[in-house]
Amino acid sequence: MPRKVKQDTVAEVSEQAEEVVTEDEVESKSVLPQVSNFNLALITGLGLAVVIVVVRMAGGGSTDEVAAVDDAPVAEVVAAVETASAAAPIATSIGGIERKGEGRHFYTTIKIPAGAETLYLSGSGASRKEDGSMGTMEEQTRSTFANFKTTLEAEGWSMSDIVQVRAFAVAGEYGVLDFDGFNRAYREFFGSEDNPLKPVRSFVQIAGLVVPGWLVEIEIRAVRVP
Repeated sequence: MPRKVKQDTVAEVSEQAEEVVTEDEVESKSVLPQVSNFNLALITGLGLAVVIVVVRMAGGGSTDEVAAVDDAPVAEVVAAVETASAAAPIATSIGGIERKGEGRHFYTTIKIPAGAETLYLSGSGASRKEDGSMGTMEEQTRSTFANFKTTLEAEGWSMSDIVQVRAFAVAGEYGVLDFDGFNRAYREFFGSEDNPLKPVRSFVQIAGLVVPGWLVEIEIRAVRVP
C-alpha cells in the first residue's frame, strides 16, 4: 500500500508540472507578438525621422531644423506614423453614387454625381386605419414608407434610390416621443435584406403637425444615375 500512495503522489506532481509548463509556454507565446509589434513601430518611426533629415538636408534646410528632428522623442515619431497611416473612411460606390460613414441607420455623407436624376416626394404621413385611428409611431412610420414605396415603384423607381430622409415627429399621448418605434419600422425599409442601402437622415422633434393624429411626417429625396 505505501508504494501505491507514493506512485499516486508522483503522478500528481508530474501533472502539476505539466500544467505549469503549459501555462508558461502560453504566456511566453503571448508576449512575442507584442514585442514584435513594438519593434516594428520603433523601426518605422526611426526610419521616418531619417528620411525627414535627409530630405531637409538635400533641400538646404538649416542645421537647427535637422537637430530638432533628431531630438524629437521616438514616441512622437511613432504617433505621427500611426496617425498618417490611419485608414481613411471607407467609401461605398453603387450606381455611381458614393456613400461614406455608414452607421446602423444611415450614412453621414452621400455624393451625387453630375447628370443624376432626382425625384423629390413631399412630406407625408400615415394613412388612417379602418377604425379611424392613426396607430402608434411604429405603425405610422411603416405606413408612410409603404406609401412611398408604392409611389416610387409607380414612377419606375425603388426604395434603394432614396438618398435622403427627413422626419418630423411629435410626442405621443403620454408626452413621450417613440424614437425606438420609428427606428423599428425604418429598419424594415433600409439596411434590410430587400434594400441593403441607407440614406442620409434627419430626425427632428417638433411641437405639433398639421394633420391631427399624426406622430411623424416624412419627406424623401431619391436619386439615380441614368
